[in-house]
Amino acid sequence: MKVVITAGGKGTRIREVTGEIPKAMIPVAGKPVLEYQLELAKRCGFKEFIFLIGHLGEQIENHFGNGSKFGVTIDYYHEVEPLGTAGAFKEIEHMLTEDFWVFYGDTVMDIDMLRMLYFHHRQKPDATLFLHPNDHPYDSDLVDIDEHNKVTAFYSKPHDNNRYYRNLVNAALYILSPKILEYIQKGKKTDFGKNIFPIALKENADIYGYVSPEYVKDMGTSERYNNVCNDIASGKVTHLNINNPRPAFFLDRDGVISKEVNLLAHSDKIELLPGASEAIKKINKSGYLAVVVTNQPVIARNLCTVEELRQIHNKLETLLGKEHAYIDAIYYCPHHPDRGYPEERKEFKIDCECRKPKPGMLFNAKRDLNIDMSQSFMIGDREIDAEAGRNAGVKQTFIIAQNEPNALLNIINKILSE
Repeated sequence: MKVVITAGGKGTRIREVTGEIPKAMIPVAGKPVLEYQLELAKRCGFKEFIFLIGHLGEQIENHFGNGSKFGVTIDYYHEVEPLGTAGAFKEIEHMLTEDFWVFYGDTVMDIDMLRMLYFHHRQKPDATLFLHPNDHPYDSDLVDIDEHNKVTAFYSKPHDNNRYYRNLVNAALYILSPKILEYIQKGKKTDFGKNIFPIALKENADIYGYVSPEYVKDMGTSERYNNVCNDIASGKVTHLNINNPRPAFFLDRDGVISKEVNLLAHSDKIELLPGASEAIKKINKSGYLAVVVTNQPVIARNLCTVEELRQIHNKLETLLGKEHAYIDAIYYCPHHPDRGYPEERKEFKIDCECRKPKPGMLFNAKRDLNIDMSQSFMIGDREIDAEAGRNAGVKQTFIIAQNEPNALLNIINKILSE
């Protein structure tokens, strides 16, 4: 399976760092970014590369040659005129006869490529996009997916201030079928995220999102460059690979992150508690995962639809994103065991394994995110939250005192300082 890397960018926003070298050759901890990408793919068993080069591309070719000294094979396509992130793929269409990877040459990352490929093979879509939350969704290109991870919409920046969006960012890392190339016009400058994928979706192409908390960041500005340099030096980039178990903070929603509203059923009622965004921001920076686990019997009681609950959570993520904080995943239980009410939704009136104090939601998160439960914490505002944490085997549980100012922030500060 081939790995195609777009490495023709000029890096105008990072010129003070790069000088007269291609963006993909910027040294990070003494090694070009492109070399990190090559090594990652090779570790995962992918050894066939195509480099799409343009501005100062001869420097890339001089460094990597045909790939033999790196134990891989490399072919090159030289762009005569810049064709964006997607345009050059039409020029090499004859070389892409089966599914292939797409990397952007200014991206620092460390992911389990085989796990993503397994997801892709299971779905057999026309495209699989790596998606994750970040701390600046308001100026990122966002994607929405359904409960089966099928992409339903693309939202390019700038965003409508009157809408609430899920914090799922297109990280510019893809597995594509050759079918996607049908949507690219030969010789036209075009972009996968802004042009090709939205067009393909309108034409009923199957596009899926692979959601992961692993490290994938571009270094397109000097500030981002400095950040990724620090992250590589500290070991953070490697540590966040999903093969390495990570601890998590499991958080109840109402009374912990948002104000308690009895049977909250509309997005206009949700409001962050003081200090909640600052607390979650500290979790994000600590290396812990931030995972919401919340009972939502409003679904079973027919007070709220699944779509309305999605809007509530979209608003929660939007409010946090504006404060540079993000949730890694939200798990909710729509069930309620008590039957016999005329307005109830009978399909949700069951004695399930996910409703707290049962630990089902925490176990699902453990499976999906490779969470180390023995080093994780559960924070809620009721005893059923603490019991769910104990049933899941977390290290410690906390119950927030009602009406305590900055309650979540105080607990997070206490844990992280120990």
